[in-house]
Amino acid sequence: MNAQSLAKQVTSLFSLPEVALRVNEVLNTSEPSFAELEEIIINDPALTAKLLQIVNSSYFGFPATIDTVSRAITIIGVKELKNLVLTTSVTTTFKGVPAELIDMDIFWFHSITSAVLAKLLAKRLNHPDYERMFIGGLLHSIGRLIYVTQCPEISREILSIKDQGEEAIIAAELEKLGFTYAELGAELLQIWKLPENIWQMINHHLDPLNAKQFSQDTCLLHIASKIASSIEPCVKYDFNAEEMEPHFSPGVIDQLKLSPNQIQFCIDEALLQSFEILSIINPKATSIF
Repeated sequence: MNAQSLAKQVTSLFSLPEVALRVNEVLNTSEPSFAELEEIIINDPALTAKLLQIVNSSYFGFPATIDTVSRAITIIGVKELKNLVLTTSVTTTFKGVPAELIDMDIFWFHSITSAVLAKLLAKRLNHPDYERMFIGGLLHSIGRLIYVTQCPEISREILSIKDQGEEAIIAAELEKLGFTYAELGAELLQIWKLPENIWQMINHHLDPLNAKQFSQDTCLLHIASKIASSIEPCVKYDFNAEEMEPHFSPGVIDQLKLSPNQIQFCIDEALLQSFEILSIINPKATSIF
């Protein structure tokens, strides 16, 4: 078994909903048609409702109510639209994950918080495509959902040592599976035809300084994921950026030239924004707060 074969094995089980595929297809054209996007979205009432909820939330903070999909698309732009469609679609894609192995409420808190943090940190660094970082954060852990559903017995062995920390889990993945959750998730995203700059940063975010491509993106995702793990409400709510630095891969902070104050500002914003998105996308998950 390798990461590629396992990812291919689950493509029928874990596939993006048709609406997300169609939206991505339109957005990948040179001149996306807003009218076509609107038609695709309004034919999915659940997606329409959640999209308008998020657009009218404090996450965007628009002064006037946005009550139509066409206006939402015009105001937030196609990149943000892609983020929101993926967010609402992916959170409904993964079913049948054994509850005794992964708490899905905490999983989605971690994923959405990583997404918001990656985007905020990228904006602080004037990243030219910071919206893309949101998708990287949102999807970076889905490889773990794949092997948990497909290899439950091995997964029990791997996750039985979770009290020893994330590094111990990753070492166990390599020992028992031969690959990490990051590599497995990247393989699935290639099958989903997501851009290389997204699946590559996910593939290498555990060891970001050795990434041969998209180094800044990979380092940002590494930091966002580490912070999100540490501020899960059930673990540790009060978080100080300076306390966390030793847990990052050595040299990552220096390479990005991020100050503790910048990181702390993004953490404070991310906690508010991720809760808002989570309360719309997956209200049950907010029970962990």
